[in-house]
Amino acid sequence: MIKKVKTTELRLGMYIHDLNVPWLEHGFVLNHFMLQYDKQIEKIMHANILEVLIDTERGLDHAHAPTVEEAETALMGKMITAVSAETNENMASELKVHWAESKKIQQEAMKTVSNILNDVRIGAQVNIKKATPVVSSIADAILGNDGTLVSLCRIKNRDAYTFQHSVSVSALLITLCHSMGGFSKGELIDIGLGGLFHDVGKMKVPDEVLNKPGRLTDDEFSIMRTHVRKGLEYLQAEHGLSDFALQVAAEHHERFDGTGYPRGLANREISKIGQMASIVDVYDAITSIRVYHSALEPSDALKRIFEWAGRHFDEVLVHSFIKAIGIYPVGSLIRLTSGRLAVVLRQGEENLLQPFVRIVYNAAGGHRLPPHDLNLADANCQEQIVGYELPESWGIDPIKFIGKGA
Repeated sequence: MIKKVKTTELRLGMYIHDLNVPWLEHGFVLNHFMLQYDKQIEKIMHANILEVLIDTERGLDHAHAPTVEEAETALMGKMITAVSAETNENMASELKVHWAESKKIQQEAMKTVSNILNDVRIGAQVNIKKATPVVSSIADAILGNDGTLVSLCRIKNRDAYTFQHSVSVSALLITLCHSMGGFSKGELIDIGLGGLFHDVGKMKVPDEVLNKPGRLTDDEFSIMRTHVRKGLEYLQAEHGLSDFALQVAAEHHERFDGTGYPRGLANREISKIGQMASIVDVYDAITSIRVYHSALEPSDALKRIFEWAGRHFDEVLVHSFIKAIGIYPVGSLIRLTSGRLAVVLRQGEENLLQPFVRIVYNAAGGHRLPPHDLNLADANCQEQIVGYELPESWGIDPIKFIGKGA
């Protein structure tokens, strides 16, 4: 049985099933192991990990610890309560899906960033600001309150991960900043440029480390960490980027509790933009398939980030991020009270739990349904969301249903 245990209650003889930190900065080569030494527990505590998952069949039990299912249900309830108290006015939007336009923007952004980063890798002189038009297109799509561009960014190819991740971070950052308000179009473009090239320093990391098919050793991870410094130096030296863009590049691996890198900044020592960048960088990373971990579904990823609000991430900004993309982001597969499965197309205008969805499958009957659109906020609608579903469990690719007509 898998249970969730507070790190203060760990004992030698327990088997760590998962460290519950789905990004790389926990400092352990493996995510599962037997607790045999006090130093292992000390290392977990030092990383400011609050709770871990244990396997009671492979190690000692904790009688009063909740099962992972109980803990996840409770966590989802807390997240819904925390971010549903107020709705975001900027979420109001038309229901038309601009799928083809979003796909064109994403492809152009991918081409631009891959060309520039490849030039950086070989030492060619490049002008980062040449990417301004494509970032402007990303901003226009997001200012139009269409969720398809961000949902498209979930689709990644392992071989082009760095380029696709860069486009995703740019789009997510602009989405968060626009949702919070207070930024001009020009500032959003500057921030988007920072997102697009936040990992430019990785082009200066040796290929055998950057593209290693597995987790990095401590020495390799030390080399990988240098990408932040190298990227910032590159951007500062030649390109006249704004402070916003430089903050994204410099601080996207810093953590609110001081456990990040390269400077170990904490709390308000990290700029607001840097704190936003750390949230969206982790969210996109853990919703992407990598050699060393499978992708989390968006709702699962949001639960992990919500769980670490106030520790690794600023709590207010985490809540703002969840409001910006929705508890059930566009492209999520959800189950309704009738047992039908649906794909989220748009966020609700007044309630994050009442998005506009496309019904695609009858779970009870085990068969597909003719796509049918439904507004869960409609006064006559009897359906509610029961929870999210893993698309692979049903052989469904939610993204394919977003671009089709009802």
